[in-house]
Amino acid sequence: MSHHPFRLEDAFLTRRHFLTRCGMGMGAIGFAGLVGNLSAAEHVNPLATRAPHFPGKAKRVIHIFLNGGPSHIDTFDPKPALAKYDGKPLPTPNLPTERKTGAAFPSPFKFQKYGQSGLEVSELFSHVAESIDDICVIRSMQANLPNHEPSLMLMNCGDAQMSRPSLGSWVTYGLGTENQNLPGFIAMCPGGYPIKEAENWQSGFLPGVFQGTYIDSQHTRIEKLIENIRNNYTSLQQQRKQLDLLEKLNRDHQQRRQTDARLEARIQSFELAYRMQMEAADAFDITKEPESIRAMYGPGVHARQLLIARRLLEKGVRFVQLWHGGGQPWDNHDNIESAHRKLSKEIDQPIGALLKDLKQRGMLQDTLVIWGGEFGRTPTVELKQSGDKTMGRDHNPYGFSMWLAGGGVKGGHVHGATDEFGFKAVEDVVHVHDLHATILHLLGFDHEKFTYRYAGRDFRLTDVHGRVVREILA
Repeated sequence: MSHHPFRLEDAFLTRRHFLTRCGMGMGAIGFAGLVGNLSAAEHVNPLATRAPHFPGKAKRVIHIFLNGGPSHIDTFDPKPALAKYDGKPLPTPNLPTERKTGAAFPSPFKFQKYGQSGLEVSELFSHVAESIDDICVIRSMQANLPNHEPSLMLMNCGDAQMSRPSLGSWVTYGLGTENQNLPGFIAMCPGGYPIKEAENWQSGFLPGVFQGTYIDSQHTRIEKLIENIRNNYTSLQQQRKQLDLLEKLNRDHQQRRQTDARLEARIQSFELAYRMQMEAADAFDITKEPESIRAMYGPGVHARQLLIARRLLEKGVRFVQLWHGGGQPWDNHDNIESAHRKLSKEIDQPIGALLKDLKQRGMLQDTLVIWGGEFGRTPTVELKQSGDKTMGRDHNPYGFSMWLAGGGVKGGHVHGATDEFGFKAVEDVVHVHDLHATILHLLGFDHEKFTYRYAGRDFRLTDVHGRVVREILA
């Protein structure tokens, strides 16, 4: 006979407890496989540092996202043949586009060769071009559709339609983070969310702890940058006592549920929020940087967030995504000359400074820097319904440019090519799935074996596609 006091909670059984206690423990084991791949030790700290499949060249990532689709023809893929057909139809048929386009539209920007490699870069990115010998330009990128929403999802999450974990979430799930006082994955977008909002850095079916932490980097005060970072009602010591009590209650609750992944994620979020109060203020305070470094990055919100990104990487954050604009600033369907010039002025100097800064600190060799948007733009001019020129370009998923730097890629190298007019990738084509496979390889993962079991199926970032582009590996 039991002599312990009666407790109401002992009178209830969860389905898992019922399966276990009724001699059907195998049912509980099967159920455990459905809730994810994290081991018991990882449940205790899901952000703990973990080793990849093999030693990777890159340990951390900065993804600079030019929201809206920059024109490859006006940045990193010169097409002098367009000048011959200026104002005339191209001799090859145009591919289907979202809007009607007309005659050939040569780039209004000058290109010149830089570095020992002699790679040609537009005047729009002259500061970035100073580091061209550390950059690998992929001129043969391809996506699936000429629409922003599915292309954003494909580039960020590996699927244009289904809800899937983002690249940053996969990387943080695979490697953990080197600083338990800061999120492993941070997304900075000044002025509000981009199209598709937090879906761009979602954790999908991965545990919620791997989702990106959003920062509105237009703000300078830490209280504005990170919501609720300050507790104005209790001291840190009092707050620590409150959290200790909350953790004890949660652990007691958890013991009866045999390591519930969702409850563990909630406990970890409370702890992370407290630890961030201790360290985040320092990471986001660029006044601690020497004046010479701040001057190198230049003025403006994008210079500030790029400098903050470097500070976050130094403190052990695994993946930082930097958005250029909350709307679609690079979606220049008209007046592309003035619009692209204005936009590049905002980020060219800061990105160039980031590359130099990382290199002089010895960080570029194991930091992978990614630059690009969701697709490119047409070599033909966009037309209004009346048939008038808008002096802009429509969306182009058939061929566009991205570049990678550091982290084990071949610097001063061009991979692939579009046709002579820049409409379609025709040589050494790199699909977005191939890009993702290559990024994971640089981080030490076999993309075909880097999976997460969900709903009875093993999922991966590249789905059933993707190949590692070994030609760009150093």
